[in-house]
Amino acid sequence: MAVFSTDLSQTIEILLEKKQYNSIKNILVTLNPPDIAIILEDQPADRLMRLFRLLPKELAAEVFVEMEPELQEQLINGFTDRELADILDEMYDDDAADLVEEMPANVVNRILKQADPEMRRSINELLKYPEDSAGSIMTTEFCDLSKDLTAAEALAHIRKNGVDKETIDTCYVTDRRKLLGTITLRQLVLASDGMPITNLMDENFVSVSTLDDSEEVADLFAKYDLLSIPVVDSDSRLVGIVTVDDAIDVIREEATEDIEKMAAITPSGKPYPRLSVFEIYKNRIPWLMLMMISATFTQIIIRGAENTLEKVAALMAYVPMLMDTGGNSGSQASVTIIRSLSLGEIEFKDILKVIFKELRVALLCGVTLAILCFGKATLLDKNPPAIALNVAFTVSGTLLITVILAKFFGCTLPMLVKKIGLDPAVMASPMITTIVDALSLIIYFLIASTVVLPLVG
Repeated sequence: MAVFSTDLSQTIEILLEKKQYNSIKNILVTLNPPDIAIILEDQPADRLMRLFRLLPKELAAEVFVEMEPELQEQLINGFTDRELADILDEMYDDDAADLVEEMPANVVNRILKQADPEMRRSINELLKYPEDSAGSIMTTEFCDLSKDLTAAEALAHIRKNGVDKETIDTCYVTDRRKLLGTITLRQLVLASDGMPITNLMDENFVSVSTLDDSEEVADLFAKYDLLSIPVVDSDSRLVGIVTVDDAIDVIREEATEDIEKMAAITPSGKPYPRLSVFEIYKNRIPWLMLMMISATFTQIIIRGAENTLEKVAALMAYVPMLMDTGGNSGSQASVTIIRSLSLGEIEFKDILKVIFKELRVALLCGVTLAILCFGKATLLDKNPPAIALNVAFTVSGTLLITVILAKFFGCTLPMLVKKIGLDPAVMASPMITTIVDALSLIIYFLIASTVVLPLVG
């Protein structure tokens, strides 16, 4: 895609210099809106508006929705009132609400001034719902059908009113706004003209409440293979629908947020190119300071074992390996469990099953690593054979226990955190690594003081 957009950008740049605007327009109208948005984002500010104005009105609105907020703001500032009104007329209400959320106050005032009264009402209605709720990502532009219609009448209604709806693949049968069932366009087209739609509709439908968590709503799309989900209020009245494109956006945002948390970064909610250096610094430094302070525990443990380390210097050489192996083992377990929790594959009630499985895995991994480590330590240690053998035993035994502890904490802590209502992603690699590091060092030096020290006096 990057090569594709760069090549086209270069072609468009050459055509702009030659003022061959019709040729540019003929190229752009053959592309999909997301591809056009990528091309426009590569253009300098003085060319962006000229290129955007070459697009037909409907295509321009679709491209505008795909662009990053800073470029949208740049375009809005360059639009005439008529151009802004035309773009808003072609946008769906949920996209307009998202636009309003992203823009500064002065731009929002101008948007609302140019939007028609119906769109303003819809925007205000959508913005009143809590962030990350089904209501905040739904659209109010859906196709509803009265329960009294026949198949032919329903098709006529869709032809008349479906042009501005976000989707007509699935329609919703209502009685005084109360949702009774769903019906697909395929069912209507294949049915006889006089067939009542109540005989065709599916009454066993999936719906969500306006206040349901948007991530849980997005998961329903994958679970039931849906293209849209109706959103109802407390009285089962249909107030909107969530479409699959919005669900995909939620899944991407949540995945990004989880990855940032697992990497000890405060989620920003912004793409990387839009983050300033200071914003990135603010997102990262608190966690780095926390981990630096927590590492003090390992420093204290090592300092307390100075006597042991002075007598058997070889022990210090294995500390990084033990800490790294423990951290990696914990990360493997925690990432797997966090992912399964987010997908709904496991719940807190499964914790004993999870622990039993992870401990068996830990035992297999730990024994394998301990055997390899024992052989390596025996060969590399230059101490007298008796001491070298005991050092190898100490390191291998610690490694086995460390892997078991790491797997245990890696699988249990995310589930416990989820149980108390917090995000399990915060218990990923950094936190678990800190805990395992401290415990592995304590065990290491306890074993060493028992097994190795007596041999060296």
